[in-house]
Amino acid sequence: MNDDLKALIRTIPDFPKPGIQFRDITTLLLSPTGLATTIERMAAAVDGPVDLVAGVEARGFLFAAALAVPLNAGVLLIRKDGKLPGATIAEDYALEYGQDRIAIHADACAPGARVLLVDDLIATGGTARAAVRLLRKAGASVTQAQFVVDLPDLGGADLLRGEGLSVSSLVAFPGH
Repeated sequence: MNDDLKALIRTIPDFPKPGIQFRDITTLLLSPTGLATTIERMAAAVDGPVDLVAGVEARGFLFAAALAVPLNAGVLLIRKDGKLPGATIAEDYALEYGQDRIAIHADACAPGARVLLVDDLIATGGTARAAVRLLRKAGASVTQAQFVVDLPDLGGADLLRGEGLSVSSLVAFPGH
């Protein structure tokens, strides 16, 4: 279905290492029509009202902010630990070689808030799953996640579905 958008996403072979096909959304962002269509289609896929659109650092911020406007929702920033100035709550998650940590302001999400998780891409799902755990730890109701790009062979979207989320993406690319 979204072949018009898929055509705007550039593939860069062997980045950041040999064998990886990097899906570069900066070329989509350069197209005013492509960006507007992306947000329009993401908004149409939302199930019911949301209070907050949570964007994962950094590219997720772009889509979360743009999507929050037509949804009449606020934007919640999920940052790398140590980047927020106020009191935070955080969640650790595994990387290929080590650990990382994401955080939100402790007062960013009221208990029971309906939160839509958004990012540019879902691959293995490590960061997205940590974001869901973090939001739920804050008391949020997180039942939906949206991505511009899915790499289904890496299984991240399926892992989120296993945690009770409805997951949608506009385009999918095979492989890594």
